[in-house]
Amino acid sequence: MFRTFLTVGVFFLVGLFILKLFFGIFGGLLMVLLWLAFLALKIAIIGAIVYFVVRLVSPDTARRWRERWSGNSGF
Repeated sequence: MFRTFLTVGVFFLVGLFILKLFFGIFGGLLMVLLWLAFLALKIAIIGAIVYFVVRLVSPDTARRWRERWSGNSGF
């Protein structure tokens, strides 16, 4: 009976260790992914602000940018 309790306890501790390792690794990866997503969002917002300022100041330049990056090559 003591051996059964000891075995259950060992499996419980091993399971806790594996869960802590699993969530520790994937928790860190999730945080890096969220940080990169927020960084991309900030860059997109800054790019949109720059584009709209250029669109107000120089519409011809904005049109050339739009033609260059829109994918319409005109072939």
